[in-house]
Amino acid sequence: MFKNKFLTFISFLSVTFGASLIGTFSTINYKEPWYSSINKPAFSPPDWVFGPVWTTLYLMMTIAIWLFWHSKTRDKNTVYIYIIHLLFNTTWSVVFFVFHNMVLALFVLILLIGLIINLILRFKLANEVSSYLMIPYLLWCSFALILNINLIMIN
Repeated sequence: MFKNKFLTFISFLSVTFGASLIGTFSTINYKEPWYSSINKPAFSPPDWVFGPVWTTLYLMMTIAIWLFWHSKTRDKNTVYIYIIHLLFNTTWSVVFFVFHNMVLALFVLILLIGLIINLILRFKLANEVSSYLMIPYLLWCSFALILNINLIMIN
């Protein structure tokens, strides 16, 4: 049993952080000098905040899907939605930082938030802890939505 749980954790960790690596690559390689040159709202966090926050959120997401998978009422459709949501998470970074398209990134973020809410509701039916682990992620993405809207308005 432990081996199976360990292997599924490593699998979910790899998938989740794999998506993270694509987003990180997009951000690191295409962010500058563009991002430094745009106007930012006063509440925009300093750059050093994003790494620790996203690492923590990706770990919480991994634990959430892992706990869900080992619940009695798991279903594959929720795992598919989880993977689709990771694609939208990564797509936001590419659209925003690689293509510098803040408006399209806003639409991607709205869809991502919808998928996160869907996952929270699905997780709650199977494992309440999983749903709670997704709430900080939802809050962070909601903050990103407000930030994205403000960036569009002032640029």
